[in-house]
Amino acid sequence: MIHTSDILIVDDDYEIRTLLSRYLEEQGFRALTASSLRACKDLLARRTPDLLVLDVMLPDGSGLDLCRDLRNARPRIPVILLTALKEDIDRILGLEIGADDYLGKPFNPRELSARIKAVLRRINDDADIEPEPRNFHFADMTLDSRRRRLSKDNGEVISLTGAEFDLLRAFVERSGRLLSRDQLLDVTQGRGRDPADRSIDVLMSRLRRKLGETPQFPIFRTIRNGGYQLVLPVHSSTCAE
Repeated sequence: MIHTSDILIVDDDYEIRTLLSRYLEEQGFRALTASSLRACKDLLARRTPDLLVLDVMLPDGSGLDLCRDLRNARPRIPVILLTALKEDIDRILGLEIGADDYLGKPFNPRELSARIKAVLRRINDDADIEPEPRNFHFADMTLDSRRRRLSKDNGEVISLTGAEFDLLRAFVERSGRLLSRDQLLDVTQGRGRDPADRSIDVLMSRLRRKLGETPQFPIFRTIRNGGYQLVLPVHSSTCAE
């Protein structure tokens, strides 16, 4: 049985909601809509969509606040932010608090559909195509690819968003290799690089902070015009059942 993905569109513009819901349903999705934070929260209390398309500017608050709340309470719901074309600060902040992708207004519905498919494909690939789940050990941390969890040897769990986890896994699976921003963008968001796209740099900064990197304890090396490299030795083992 083929699963039809539920996409929740949260935007106060009636024309945008109508256009997107109609287009996404033509693409095989099931579209749900909400015009405010309150309406979105009410709907989320009743059902869990497969993905949330969330406008940053809403009449009763900021979509960024909702994105942050979701990452704390329901981290499995991926979020694509809709932002004003010139509001780079919203895009960067959105990525810092856990959005999976962003799209600037005005935009082509076809591009949004492609972004949605890329995010869902990445999530489904992680869940369904894992022929040999592995544990990756580095420093005092273990990344469990089966449970999608990062923990320290003392039992502390480090909370990662989906994009952060995919980024870290790309490094531990390719220990010692220099990975370009193009490669990392493809791994985390399933799309090519826009020269103005800073999302990988934002993700790297956030990941470094969560892993506790310091000048005295380097974890990654930044190669100018090249990309990033994990500098810690990594050991892998088969995940326990």
